[in-house]
Amino acid sequence: MWGLSLIDTLLPVWIIACMVGGVLIGYYVPNVESVLDAAKFADVSLPIAIGLLVMMYPVFCRIKYEELGALFQGQFMKNQIAFSLVVNWVFAPLLMVALAWMTLPDLPDYRSGVILVGVARCIAMVLIWNQLADGNQEFCAVTVAVNSVLQIVLYGPLAYFYVVIVGQGTSFHIDMWIIFRSVLIYMGIPLAAGFLTRMSLHRFKWYNKTFVPAVGKLSLLALCYVIVVMFALQGHEIVGDIGNVLRTAIPLILYFLLVFFGVLVWCVVRKVPYEITVPQCFTAASNNFELAIAVAVGTYGVKSKEALAATIGPLIEVPMLLLLVYVIKYVRGRWYTSQQTDQSDFEMKDDGVIERG
Repeated sequence: MWGLSLIDTLLPVWIIACMVGGVLIGYYVPNVESVLDAAKFADVSLPIAIGLLVMMYPVFCRIKYEELGALFQGQFMKNQIAFSLVVNWVFAPLLMVALAWMTLPDLPDYRSGVILVGVARCIAMVLIWNQLADGNQEFCAVTVAVNSVLQIVLYGPLAYFYVVIVGQGTSFHIDMWIIFRSVLIYMGIPLAAGFLTRMSLHRFKWYNKTFVPAVGKLSLLALCYVIVVMFALQGHEIVGDIGNVLRTAIPLILYFLLVFFGVLVWCVVRKVPYEITVPQCFTAASNNFELAIAVAVGTYGVKSKEALAATIGPLIEVPMLLLLVYVIKYVRGRWYTSQQTDQSDFEMKDDGVIERG
């Protein structure tokens, strides 16, 4: 279906099964939440943290680090980076704040949690969606890396401004170490492991033919595992507070759709190559839920409504962005052709070789 492998085509089935199974486990299995949340790694449940790291490692093994310098020599790619930064740090957070106020005017605690999610730019799972949709992995890696650095500087001030000043929420102090630690763990560890693996082994023919496809299967397995754990941890909260959970999902769903399709239309109008359009769309629409959850828990407490709202973020984001993978694959067959790219300094060949005019 639209170029996806059989495993990827059936991924929605696995995702739905994992979501339902996770909720049932969390609701009916005694003490499962306390067991899964007993050990933490950087304020995130240890089982989730391990799953995220395993999920990201294969993606970083695929990136052609040796080609990054040549990829960003042209003005076109520099303009794409600039556009990505404006969307991620100006328009996307503003949109989430506006949607949170429009849909949750009487739920300030949930609204604050949603805003914390909107300000946190994605540094992890966007690479998974980009890979599934056949986007350019090198461009995606660079945008994620730049967002990671900016996140250390901008997340604290922006979160305070939007939650406390604009959002009229409770005053709070964000520990900058929480932000730095999130970037260091969920970006730094898999990036370092993937970089060392590729630079050590890519010269061997079996690396791309055998090793990368084999280790790549870990990403989808880890994704399914993380979904089960996330939904199991929130099983009782989802069932017991289903009304507010559904209301909190509304601004998140609207956000993902508006940002994704807004960037997609801009890229199509500007005749941006499909391989660059994909990471542009998913980078803008994705969020760093690990950081949002850690900040919400550290600031308001693990049982707070702000923490629950932040946790609802990935529960909505994962199935939504998986759906958008299929959408953009469908769009490629309708709006894109192999001759569409007319940028003089960038051309992506079928074999992944970059040529410049």
